[in-house]
Amino acid sequence: MTEQTYYTLKNGNKIPVVGFGTWQAENGEVAKQAVKSALEAGYRHIDTAMIYGNEASVGEAIKESGIAREELFITTKLWNKDHSYEKAKQAINDSLEKLNLDYLDLYLIHWPNPVDYREKWQQANADAWRAMEEAVEEGKIKNIGVSNFLPHHLKALEESATIQPVINQIYLNPSDQQKVIVDYCKNKGIVLEAYSPLGTGDIFKLKELEEIADSHNKTVAQVVLRWSLQKGFLPLPKSVTPSRIKENIELFDFELSEFDMGLIDALQGKAGQARNPDDVTF
Repeated sequence: MTEQTYYTLKNGNKIPVVGFGTWQAENGEVAKQAVKSALEAGYRHIDTAMIYGNEASVGEAIKESGIAREELFITTKLWNKDHSYEKAKQAINDSLEKLNLDYLDLYLIHWPNPVDYREKWQQANADAWRAMEEAVEEGKIKNIGVSNFLPHHLKALEESATIQPVINQIYLNPSDQQKVIVDYCKNKGIVLEAYSPLGTGDIFKLKELEEIADSHNKTVAQVVLRWSLQKGFLPLPKSVTPSRIKENIELFDFELSEFDMGLIDALQGKAGQARNPDDVTF
């Protein structure tokens, strides 16, 4: 990064303002080389998940990079089948082993209402969260949070949580700005991580973005990621192409005007929206 900057979480810990996403990066050489390319490009924040199936490759890339562990911020996530106290404890240990790490910087509940726990999702999340809190006390995890949670999911969790979530990772880009949950999290001091910050492929077809990109001599991807940063979000762009990986972090040498930001804000609904977490079938 030309400018390594951090957000301060509400527990006082710091997190790099851009992360590298690894969803759909195939386990093996593809995922390993993508993460190595990201680390070489300057990323220090890597985001994976148990269900991505590539934790081992992410771990290999981290080890082979030679970068000091304390310089890195590594995230993984609890999958839907493990929403119980005992299963969550095991899942945390399994992820640490696959990643070949002594601790995780961030651990998230991946979805709030899995189909297997639909009749008792509140209790299931509370049980998993208790295991995560214990892992914090044991030094296995530095920060805990959630993903795809809406206000009613967070309110339920807050009732039993001793440690409150510091992150909510959600589908967030100009086409779905999720204002209700964004406002809720901002009021609670919860940092919003943006997965799929470039939306679906359709976002690259929007003429408004092409014009803004041309005016700054930047790409559409860089403009959309810069918008995310200026909104106070934490984008997690993903790619397995070294040139794009590098491009996606070159965001700190330009700024979007208020006019630009307004044009981008007006793209709500133009290129895909988030799925309802209470309707997922997994």
